[in-house]
Parts: sequence; C-alpha cells; structure tokens
Amino acid sequence: MNAPVDVTNVQLETPRLLLRSFRESDVEDLYAYASVDGVGQMAGWKPHASIEESRNILNMFLREKKTLALVWKETGSVIGSLGLEPIEEPLPLPESLQGREIGFVLSKDYWGRGLMPETVKAVIDFCFQTWQFDYLVCSHFIRNHQSRRVVEKCGFSYLKDCTLRTDFGTEEPSRFYVLFNPNKVR
Repeated sequence: MNAPVDVTNVQLETPRLLLRSFRESDVEDLYAYASVDGVGQMAGWKPHASIEESRNILNMFLREKKTLALVWKETGSVIGSLGLEPIEEPLPLPESLQGREIGFVLSKDYWGRGLMPETVKAVIDFCFQTWQFDYLVCSHFIRNHQSRRVVEKCGFSYLKDCTLRTDFGTEEPSRFYVLFNPNKVR
C-alpha cells in the first residue's frame, strides 16, 4: 500500500546537497538539466523541449508534494530531483505494509560523483526513521547501469523483473528492488 507523503516542509542535508521541496524559482535550473539529451530517457521521459514544459512539471511537483529538489550546496542550484512515487506495478509485497517507490534524476554534469547514493541513503533514513515506512522500492531499466549501481550501493534486494512503458510509447525491460525498514518487524 502507498504510504502518505507530503514533502512540503521536508529539508534534508547530505555532505554536498540540500534536499527540499521545489520552489517556483527553480524552473530555470529544472530546465537546465531536464532538457539535456540522455537524462530523461534513462527514466522513460523525453528531454524538456521548452521552459514552459519545465514550468508545467514544476507545477506538478508543487501540487503533488512528493518530489524533492537536489540543491548543490556550492552554488545553490537545483541539479536533480528525487520523487517518492506511488507504487503502480503489482509487486509481491504484503498489502498490510506501507511504502513508496524512489525515483531519481541527476544533471548529467554531476554523474559519476556518488551524489545519488548519498541522496538516496538520506531519503531512506528519513522515510524509515521519521515517516516509519515499512519498505521502499526502486526500479530501473535493465540497460540503466548507473541506477543499478545506486540501488546496489544503497542495499536494496532484488524483487522482480518486468516490462515498463515509457512516456514515448516504448517498452523497457526493468528490474524492481525492495529495502525493508530494519527497525520494524515484518
């Protein structure tokens, strides 16, 4: 079952990043990374074609209250996002447990620096300790080796393979993983 989420007042800090809810003033930063070829395709969406498209996505982030902005401390720029998405894929998990799916994207300029494991671990700790989630799931296209490495570094365990549809109508072989809250009895 999908756990309730509202990131409006959430603020987390890692050694290099500040994680907070998006603001209307983040639209140019969002467009700067989301319009780059190769970024969105790894998660199944097309690069943003205009600042207006980014504004629409930003408004969705603000309305849905489930997506955190990743702010690079050195510059104050938003360089990515992490969403606590509702789980839509049927998964072999008990209905009585509550959790969410972590989805993330990072500016291509910051790939390969270990920022996503740093971010995901901070969100895992928050979701398990503060919100008391029973579990978190994470998925990636099988061809997305960077996301696979993040999942491995963060301690998720294999759950199942499936095929997911993308925003551009293709189907991608994908893999799901789960991480249970170690502080809760299953």
